[in-house]
Amino acid sequence: MICNDIVLEGNYLDFRSIIDYVGGGKKGFLYILYRVLFRKYKSKNHIELSRECEIGKGLYIGHPYGITINPAAKIGCNCNIHKGVTIGQENRGKRKGTPVIGNDVWIGINSTIVGNITIGDDVLIAANTFVNCDIPNHSIVFGSPCIIKTKPGCNVTEGYINRKCIV
Repeated sequence: MICNDIVLEGNYLDFRSIIDYVGGGKKGFLYILYRVLFRKYKSKNHIELSRECEIGKGLYIGHPYGITINPAAKIGCNCNIHKGVTIGQENRGKRKGTPVIGNDVWIGINSTIVGNITIGDDVLIAANTFVNCDIPNHSIVFGSPCIIKTKPGCNVTEGYINRKCIV
């Protein structure tokens, strides 16, 4: 399967990829066009996804509404994000910083991931979950505060990851 870098369903276009492929830098015409279109679609769909965010191939956003992703966050390959998700920064304490999210991660509706934490590979984060601690590989996470169920050797996201790319 040939992958797009980012797949967004609905009426949101991926102008970020256009700029990355064509170039233009921060002073070029395409960058200015990106900023104008970013503001338009940010207010229309309420999605904040900066071009500074490090994102692996195969990002899938099924319903791009009410999503906020901090520009310093790192997201691995084949990550699925659903509406209402916040991936943010914690500004104080031992978890000051932004999350690093591994490969093959499914993030459910209205989930929040904050702080300098690491989400492992093959992790399923259930809807309405608040995550502010490290999550090991092959885990299912749910609740607030988060409850972690580790399933070593199991593929917990099998059947959940949409449009999975082979990287």
